[in-house]
Amino acid sequence: MPVELNHTIVHARSNRESAEFLARLLDLEVGTAWGPFIPVSLSNGVTLDFATIPAESITPQHYAFLIGDADFDDALRRIRAEGITYYADPHLEQPGEINHHHGGRGLYFLDPAGHGMEIITRPYGSHPVTSAE
Repeated sequence: MPVELNHTIVHARSNRESAEFLARLLDLEVGTAWGPFIPVSLSNGVTLDFATIPAESITPQHYAFLIGDADFDDALRRIRAEGITYYADPHLEQPGEINHHHGGRGLYFLDPAGHGMEIITRPYGSHPVTSAE
């Protein structure tokens, strides 16, 4: 059997709030609570299990999601409609912009727990990087 990522636990101030936030922006479904977890399943079979922990115990992580061009447009519309600040860069220095790295489009935003979320339309390394990227 090949090795595949099956699930990971995402720490949150509120498991429900963070799960619903991501699901809403990426047009995913929030699953049924299982113990302390609120799951959000991705189309590649990976599940993000959101777990509530004390805010001071949360270490911000980075989660990147590869999505199609039409899904990117839809997600960007939802992000803008909700007034969520998004950035072209992971250092959060280019607000209100998207990037065009790897021949696609990408952006970054923060979830309610402070995790860095990224959506991209092309995988890293899928297109030669130029100095303009």
